[in-house]
Amino acid sequence: MSAKSSEGPGLDGKWFDEVEEEEKNGMFGSAGPRFDEMRDDLHAPKQQFHPFEGSGVAMETASTVVDLLHWRDLKQSGLVFGSVLLLLFSLTQFSVVSVIAYLALAVLSATISFRVYKSVLQAVQKTDEGHPFKAYLEVEIALSADQIIKYVDKTQLYINSTMKELRRLFLVQDMVDSIKFAVLMWLLTYVGALFNGLTLLILVVVSMFSVPVVYEKYQTQIDQYLGLVRTQFNSIMGKIREKVPGAKKKE
Repeated sequence: MSAKSSEGPGLDGKWFDEVEEEEKNGMFGSAGPRFDEMRDDLHAPKQQFHPFEGSGVAMETASTVVDLLHWRDLKQSGLVFGSVLLLLFSLTQFSVVSVIAYLALAVLSATISFRVYKSVLQAVQKTDEGHPFKAYLEVEIALSADQIIKYVDKTQLYINSTMKELRRLFLVQDMVDSIKFAVLMWLLTYVGALFNGLTLLILVVVSMFSVPVVYEKYQTQIDQYLGLVRTQFNSIMGKIREKVPGAKKKE
């Protein structure tokens, strides 16, 4: 599935367009020149970065994730959503080591029991069907050297972009963007006082599986209100840039 050619309603195409735009514009302001400069730092053959271009597996994975978040298949989305929530709630009651150990024991109990059952069944019926998990054991799961290099380059790109964005914000290259960042950090102090990390993660997971569905259903109304909010916000930021010394961006 291509980000620009997606034809489904809701977030299918628009979400990827916004992500690509944010990668080029930065978190708090225009970062086009910085993005190009950082991208050119990579060696020439891999200087162009497109998250899902040239990888069938990546595009298929992206399509699967979108389908899960939009509940295209209720059983599959419900299974993933319930499993993730169960894991997170387990982490609120037990340590990470305990949760991993219990999960491993549960999986091993199921696989060993099934293996013994199939072995006994084959002995009774005097058949030779082989290993019950033979099809899964023969699946290739290793990453090629090219795939590893590609993912390392993508990770390097994100790290470099983040470091340059943080440097720009902390060293006040743009006054308004740094103020917005400071306000965000100030709001996060209240969020941190109310919720711990796991609670926030649970809320994020619930939002990921609910917001896309709500947006898809009420897209027109939500876009209308978001447009009004964005207009007001840009108006306020414009007034601040005019009144705060040094806040105007250089042309």
